[in-house]
Amino acid sequence: MTTRSGIKRIINMSSEFLDRLKYRKYFPRPDGNTALDWHIAEAAAWLIRAQDCGEDRGVSYGAQLGNGFLPSYPETTGYIIPTFLELAQHYGDYQYLQRAIEMGKWEVSIQMSCGAVMAGRVNVADPQPAMFNTGQVLLGWSALVKAAHEEQFRQAGVRAADWMVANQEPDGNWIRGNSPFADANATLYNVKAAWGLADFGAATGTSDYVEAALRNAQYTVLHQRSNGWFEKCCLTDPDHPLLHTLAYTMQGLLGIGRLTGRTDLIGAVETTAESLLHLMDDHGFIPGRIDSGFRGSVDWCCLTGSAQTSVVWAELHEITGKPRYLDGVRNINRYLMLCHDTSSPDPTVRGGLTGSWPVWGDYGQYMVLNWATKFFVDALLLQKRLLSPATGRPQGWVPGAR
Repeated sequence: MTTRSGIKRIINMSSEFLDRLKYRKYFPRPDGNTALDWHIAEAAAWLIRAQDCGEDRGVSYGAQLGNGFLPSYPETTGYIIPTFLELAQHYGDYQYLQRAIEMGKWEVSIQMSCGAVMAGRVNVADPQPAMFNTGQVLLGWSALVKAAHEEQFRQAGVRAADWMVANQEPDGNWIRGNSPFADANATLYNVKAAWGLADFGAATGTSDYVEAALRNAQYTVLHQRSNGWFEKCCLTDPDHPLLHTLAYTMQGLLGIGRLTGRTDLIGAVETTAESLLHLMDDHGFIPGRIDSGFRGSVDWCCLTGSAQTSVVWAELHEITGKPRYLDGVRNINRYLMLCHDTSSPDPTVRGGLTGSWPVWGDYGQYMVLNWATKFFVDALLLQKRLLSPATGRPQGWVPGAR
């Protein structure tokens, strides 16, 4: 006799099977190429198309397989700005600097009257302020303050930073101002927003912003377990957090730690990074959700979080010189490249990275995401720098040509 729960499970499995059939012809088909320059160029070209597809100068959220580009996403456009500035230097190509400036100006044009950055995509009906998103755009404005020296970016950043500080709790946490799309009781990953606050404070010589960011970093490490796992650190399931949000937390702590010289924060990141090295298999696969015992709880990979983890390992290798971090970078980046489609005739698929692999994994299901693609570019650029720091610009392929 089939139980009610058994019937529900069968219905869910049937629905998932039908979804896979529906999207099957649009699935990315990686070609096995693992040449760093090729993948960087294709991913950069996808990001260019994602910026050029709409009526504004933000970057599209991404695309559901089989459909066109979605409207621009303020949060991630903010932290794509530093990636484009890196690409400008990598290729010696002015277009990336110009595009980054256009993104920054677009962010200024849609900044909320309170100083915050809105939650969700730009076409949301009732925009609400979002602490995390504000910090991510601060990373972009901070980079532009240093690179472009335009007063509008400093002024917008001051308004955003003041809003963040005004809404901070005495213990360093942020309860007020969180996105309506997030669990307000599980936003430990806000430390990556704190990194944006710290970076802007350093860029403008405003110690109050750096101190506020440090308060949040100290709050964050209080919720880290001895194995590196973070409590209260997921959009939807704090007991089994996404690798994506765990990696956000590592990135935030590492950014603040490097900026302020706080070796205790860097050490906290190392604890998590070591556990992830042990969790990764020989193929470069890390499960997309992780329980408190640092065991994978799903059988799919969060490509977004894997790319972020690669970035963290690369930076830790730069700091510590430990070879195992560089080995981890090579392994996980190879896995990412083997999941990256660089030959699809669909311009919304070719060069973009999906949220999960297989594509029916729960994070960014059946979608190519701009932030997954951004972190992938960051990861590969860092690997190139670590392996050949004196190498000049790559020869041959010109990004954005196709």
